[in-house]
Amino acid sequence: MATTPALQPLPPLHPPFTRSAPIRSLQDVQRLEARPLAEALPVQSTYEIFVNAAAAFGDKTALTFLPTADPAAEPLRWSHAQLLTGIRQTANLLHHLGVGPQDAVAVLLPGCLEYHLALWGGEAAGIVQPLNPMLTDEKIAAMMALARAKVLIAYGGEGDLGYWSKALRLRALVPTLTTMLRVAPHTEAPGAAGPLPAGVVDLAERHQHPGDHLASGRRIAASDIAAYFHTGGTTGAPKLARHSHGAQVFTAWGSVQMQGITPEDVGINGYPLFHVAGVLPGSLAALSAGVETIIPTTGLFRNREVIANYWRLVERYRCTYLSAVPTVLAALANVPLGGADISTLRYCRTGAAILAPELAARFERLFGLHIHESLGMTEMAGISTITPPGVSAPAGCVGWRLPYTQLRVVALDAQGNASDQDMPPGQPGMVLFQSPNLFSGFLDAADTGKAFTHDGWLATGDLGFVDEQGRLHLSGRSKDLIIRSGHNIDPKVIEDALGAHPAVQLCAAVGAPDAYAGELPVVYATLVPGAPPVTEAELLAFTAERVDEAVARPRWVQVLETMPVTNVGKIYKPELRQRASCHTVQALVDGVCTAEAPGQPRPQVQPEGDHAVRVTVAPGAQADALAARLREVLAPLPLTVRITTAPAAGSPQTP
Repeated sequence: MATTPALQPLPPLHPPFTRSAPIRSLQDVQRLEARPLAEALPVQSTYEIFVNAAAAFGDKTALTFLPTADPAAEPLRWSHAQLLTGIRQTANLLHHLGVGPQDAVAVLLPGCLEYHLALWGGEAAGIVQPLNPMLTDEKIAAMMALARAKVLIAYGGEGDLGYWSKALRLRALVPTLTTMLRVAPHTEAPGAAGPLPAGVVDLAERHQHPGDHLASGRRIAASDIAAYFHTGGTTGAPKLARHSHGAQVFTAWGSVQMQGITPEDVGINGYPLFHVAGVLPGSLAALSAGVETIIPTTGLFRNREVIANYWRLVERYRCTYLSAVPTVLAALANVPLGGADISTLRYCRTGAAILAPELAARFERLFGLHIHESLGMTEMAGISTITPPGVSAPAGCVGWRLPYTQLRVVALDAQGNASDQDMPPGQPGMVLFQSPNLFSGFLDAADTGKAFTHDGWLATGDLGFVDEQGRLHLSGRSKDLIIRSGHNIDPKVIEDALGAHPAVQLCAAVGAPDAYAGELPVVYATLVPGAPPVTEAELLAFTAERVDEAVARPRWVQVLETMPVTNVGKIYKPELRQRASCHTVQALVDGVCTAEAPGQPRPQVQPEGDHAVRVTVAPGAQADALAARLREVLAPLPLTVRITTAPAAGSPQTP
């Protein structure tokens, strides 16, 4: 049990975060910077944010949890005052269990109200470590061991990912773990779980601890480490990014300034809370400004019923903004309004991946919502640039930098790394940042060194340019990550797995376009001459066995006669991505033809540039109907598909 020091004086109360003035230009951002940051943002810790919000908003709803995706179902609600009480009680329970400012508290939970007790109570007591439950036991255990996690807060039900069973297995794999805190499912009756194993405590025991102060007496400094967030998720050895309280506070404040959210706003946060997007710009910013944040079931956006009922949920809760990654927006574009009134929506924001122009146009056409893009990363506490409400920008434009941050675009050197040569407006290069919400480095110092340039700028690995208005536009990544529903998949994980097969000579993994996930991992291979015969199905099974995370396992393997390479002998992945796009389109075309036009000759599918495919429908009685049906089926794909009808003799071609 931790000893209780003499109580320290509470930090002074400050007003909740509010926007100073609308942001419509870089000059508006610069005007905010005329005031010293310490004066504009006196708050030191995330704990202070909740103290200030409870004082300002009291009984106003902070969090709304939806037990089911049925808009008619009754939600569970916590006010700002209740949330602060729960945060304090959780922090005090953790303090009682021996957690101090240097101790890590790991979290393995689905979407639920208690996640916010774990996050913010964990940061008030020690260092919170949110974990991706979809990773293997071994990877999670390795990250917990690296952080020397002392307590694991875990969901007491199985859910769709086997939470409690996984937590019990982790308990045996992490030697630093002293206690597990069990979060009962919201449907569980009191006492229904029966006696808990030794070393396991019900989170409900927080109610036995004070809810009006921190028993530790801790006074949190802005430089204190608040959280460890893991990057990637499928990139081999775990990298844990350290966030200071000051960095997270700045993210919340900067998000409010750029977006102008107010206590009248309501938003659905379906991001996973092991990811910075859901925790910081998604939750902390909203809670700091008095916004009502809706948690859409334990499954969040992974729950297909949430997607199916999304517009009705917007109508029921009168949501004012929509925030989701492009893959979720693509799924929502396939959900008809069905008469739902979504007129309360004033702002739609996305991030995590570059927005396809076709999706942006389709969303605006269907729902009248312009999608505003942003850039965020774990190394900058979740947010770097934002396109504010009221500003229209083309797809790929991620907006202006946050106040008090610095942005550069520099040329790449011969190795594809950042050089010292700044690029003029309109010229592409690698994006670099310095900012108050910059992370405090990785736990491994070697990883930290690789993240920065020699003069201390964060090298993002993103490629882009700054326009004449000072807005950042993204054009790609310096690394060929495959992004599946917001998960960054390192192709090397797949390539190393398949490359271990004795019959494989070369292999390369790329992303194939998918209407729901954005990209799905696929892999190409060439075989060793004279090797024993092996089928593509056998290679796929071999690879799947050796890739830990399910989302990173390739959908298919295709064997090539020769691998496309550059002039210097490197595998040329753009051509493979073209092949994967054509493969995806061809499969959908074949499905439509088999089901609806069996007598019509099969259309021809060809690449047409880096992110485009042409489908040419042969002449015939069903040609126009088939072309119309193919446009409908292929429209949700995150790439440009041009469908043309081949002319009959003497006739012009129909686009």
